[in-house]
Amino acid sequence: MQRLYDEVLSLDRRCYDSFGLSEDILMEHAANGMADFIREKFNKNSSVVIVCGSGNNGADGIACARILHKDYDVKVFYAKEPKSPMAVLQKKRLNALGVSECSLFEEADIVVDAIVGTGFSGEFSPELLNILDHMNNSNAYKIACDVPSGYSFFADTTLTMGALKKEMFLDANKEYVGEIKVLDLGVSREVYERDSNWNLLDLDDLELPKRDKKDTHKGSFGHLACISGEKVGAGVLCAKSALRFGTGLVTIVGYNTTNIPHSIMNSELLPSTTTAIAIGMGLGESYSSKDLEAFLDNRYPLIADADLFYMSIILDILKRDDVVLTPHPKEFVSLLKLCGLAEISVEKLQANRFKYVEMFCSEYQNVTLLLKGANVVIGKKVTFFINPHGSSKLAKGGSGDVLSGLVGSLLAQGYDPLSAAKNATLAHSKLALNYTGSDFSLTPDDLIEQIGKL
Repeated sequence: MQRLYDEVLSLDRRCYDSFGLSEDILMEHAANGMADFIREKFNKNSSVVIVCGSGNNGADGIACARILHKDYDVKVFYAKEPKSPMAVLQKKRLNALGVSECSLFEEADIVVDAIVGTGFSGEFSPELLNILDHMNNSNAYKIACDVPSGYSFFADTTLTMGALKKEMFLDANKEYVGEIKVLDLGVSREVYERDSNWNLLDLDDLELPKRDKKDTHKGSFGHLACISGEKVGAGVLCAKSALRFGTGLVTIVGYNTTNIPHSIMNSELLPSTTTAIAIGMGLGESYSSKDLEAFLDNRYPLIADADLFYMSIILDILKRDDVVLTPHPKEFVSLLKLCGLAEISVEKLQANRFKYVEMFCSEYQNVTLLLKGANVVIGKKVTFFINPHGSSKLAKGGSGDVLSGLVGSLLAQGYDPLSAAKNATLAHSKLALNYTGSDFSLTPDDLIEQIGKL
């Protein structure tokens, strides 16, 4: 697990004030980190074009050019003339070595984007957009310095300075960042970083269900009740996923039930041995509000999904403890409106995912939220996690029902809601990553089959 930050300027300043490290020293370490990455990945004499802006992001790139000079065929292209004191100083040092400048963007083996960093806001000029277009269309290996400029540069690798920035993990930015590597700035990350409410989940953080005790039976591992709705298949996928992920007993509950696998039970009422409920998947309009209230008249841990986020009964669910909500963006927008927290478009949500997750979790502190997306966001109270390991393989109907089954399975087995959400989404991602078929061919049943191989 790694920490995430809204900004790192305060971390830089602590290096200046507490550790006696100047801005120049931090920049030298950043530039050396970039140069070391290029040295490790590319042969000497490879051609490198570093495209620099006017601020400190450009200064990082200029310093990197100085360090690589003579070992590589380095040229600097100034998208904007240096203006910040550090950029001016770095250009003076570079000029003393006689490093070549490009008057126009040139093809190279490696192109480094050092135009603007995390402080950029606003819009690019047509000239800069034209430069970025040339960079993106280049056949070169593409490296972003700190962050891809304005998230308009398609990096193969982003070399980010000091610590991870939250903005890199917005869904829309996933297309641009490529592989992310954090560079130290003269002290280890353990020293540089401070506590953060936001964290990035690593695949190694996954904790699978354990069966350590020998004197057990099927009732020892929980009983998940999956409420079946109008689209029975969704409930079946949820139930099959839960059973495969370790739940001892799984029952599909409801009146509209057909083609249920032999390993899964069926009942019109909640079983007396229920330990958790999964509801919402494929629910449709199968039940009246009174019927739904009857299913929810208990204190069992619960995962709520899909159609529930368009129904007023979700407001009653929000009063419960031990609840995990798993909306996708459109459903979350509806939930925010029903709660009276915000009336926004999906586009506005996606541009401000972290803000609205924080807003919701502040208002409903008893609830665990799992917001689906290219990068899943999980939150409870003031603690938040991002799972960046999602894959386009999962962009298929039914994948979310499998995730609901994973969450429900862990709830039924006694996991607390936050742990259930974190481990379920990591397992879900890993199932897709482990699938060896073509990206477009993964089905929900393939995911369920992969559970046994985790």
